[in-house]
Amino acid sequence: MLFNTLRTSFHCFLPLHHSFSFTRPSYSNIFSRSLSVATASANMESQRPVVLVLSGKSESEKEFARSLKENSTLKIIDDVKLQTYLHSEMETQSEKDEFNIDTYMNSLETKCFGRFILWSPRLPSTQDIVSLNFFQLPIGSVCIADLQFKGRGRSQNTWESPKGSLLLSFTMQMENGQLVPLVQYVVCLAMTEAIKNLSIRNGIPPLDVRIKWPNDLYLNGLKVGGILCGSTYQSKIFNISVGVGLNVDNDKPTTSLNSELQKLNSDYKLQREDITSTFFDKFEHFFHILIHQGFQPLEELYYKTWLHSGQRVIVQEKNQEQDLPTENVVTVQGLTSSGYLLAITDNGERCELHPDGNSFDFFKGLVRSKLA
Repeated sequence: MLFNTLRTSFHCFLPLHHSFSFTRPSYSNIFSRSLSVATASANMESQRPVVLVLSGKSESEKEFARSLKENSTLKIIDDVKLQTYLHSEMETQSEKDEFNIDTYMNSLETKCFGRFILWSPRLPSTQDIVSLNFFQLPIGSVCIADLQFKGRGRSQNTWESPKGSLLLSFTMQMENGQLVPLVQYVVCLAMTEAIKNLSIRNGIPPLDVRIKWPNDLYLNGLKVGGILCGSTYQSKIFNISVGVGLNVDNDKPTTSLNSELQKLNSDYKLQREDITSTFFDKFEHFFHILIHQGFQPLEELYYKTWLHSGQRVIVQEKNQEQDLPTENVVTVQGLTSSGYLLAITDNGERCELHPDGNSFDFFKGLVRSKLA
């Protein structure tokens, strides 16, 4: 069976806690009020049952969906009730802005990733679904929600993610720990290439979506999406849940892909289904390269897409004799073999830069580690 074969040949990831959010206010006084409203809203949402629709691309994957539903073994966070259906049991899309499974499946060309789908019009978090049910799902399974009311953010923050955003999480595994930190870069690269590919395919100028290290996506200087990854390590295998968030139609609080297309006087609108299928096509190809050849064949394309080559940044250093850290300016050169930033000081010393928790904003909060 395809699932079992891929479990032994495709494996992935480390706990990487940088993430995306879609409704975080810009000012502290607004933040306090909005957080209270969001918490109350999430509590009300959690009292409503959650509908989860299962489907697969092949007949064997559809049969697996039937078995999963009949066994009623899928888990969700404790305070939420779950109702599970097969896609074949559902009537036609009740709302035009719902994710269309048929449209997505018809354009998907992968052999592993994205072929088994769990879709919901509203979920606490796609990341929770794949994490809680990781070992019950085929590797490469994807969970997609039209709306999240307990989405995960940095430092255990929770966020409401409204309609108009592409919200998905998928499962993967990896054995080679040296490649693990690089997978988040492959995810970012696959998404930027997917958006570019769709633009070219439809005869419009490619949107200049860029990567802000380590896992944010920017468009015209504004954040438009990002990545969240979590993992467990068991029996010499990393079990990874990868979350992706992308503002497709929702402009708040920054911008969206389609609003930028509108500024270009384009009548074409990017659809979540097309972005998702093209993303998985790209990701599967890039991931195969990473597994068999390492990251080097992808470096040139990655550096063309990220924001940082030659960027001057401030790093903080502190020793036991200092009360306050000293700050020094270095120049970014690329990535080290371990996946951190390679930089050079003004006196020619090579160093590796590590993000320093929540203080990291790419201008301060970086920690330097000297390289030989």
